[in-house]
Amino acid sequence: MIKLRSKRFSRSNSKLSSGGGGGAAGKGCGGGGGEIKWELRPGGMLVQKRENGDQSVGEGMITVRVSTVSQWHDITIQPTSTFGELKMILSMVTSLEAREQRLLYKGKEREDGEHLHMVGVRDKEKVLLLEDPAIKERKLLLGLATPCRTISV
Repeated sequence: MIKLRSKRFSRSNSKLSSGGGGGAAGKGCGGGGGEIKWELRPGGMLVQKRENGDQSVGEGMITVRVSTVSQWHDITIQPTSTFGELKMILSMVTSLEAREQRLLYKGKEREDGEHLHMVGVRDKEKVLLLEDPAIKERKLLLGLATPCRTISV
């Protein structure tokens, strides 16, 4: 979170103030010259942070249900997180490393750099987790090759 002091954006403050120095110019858009809280969105846009009085401690968090073939996991994460960050969390929960995972949302595989909120992931939505078929095949081949014994002469 970035904090900036409110400042009136205009070409000339002399037109806005009434001769004495302070009147209308001091009140500005910020509502009495108080501090405005700003946030930097993933796209690089700087916007004023929303103020809601009824938000709880987990402010700005969403729960994503990640489903595998045989089980599901409810993951609580910030909507501005990336699919790569979600994979890191899933690697702690499942036995799959992040590079072995493929995440599908609305039928499309998502890249690690894509942000959840930018593709439309909202609270209580489902994401499908699959194991990368190439890595799965490689594991099977290595698993079959391991029991072989070498005979030394």
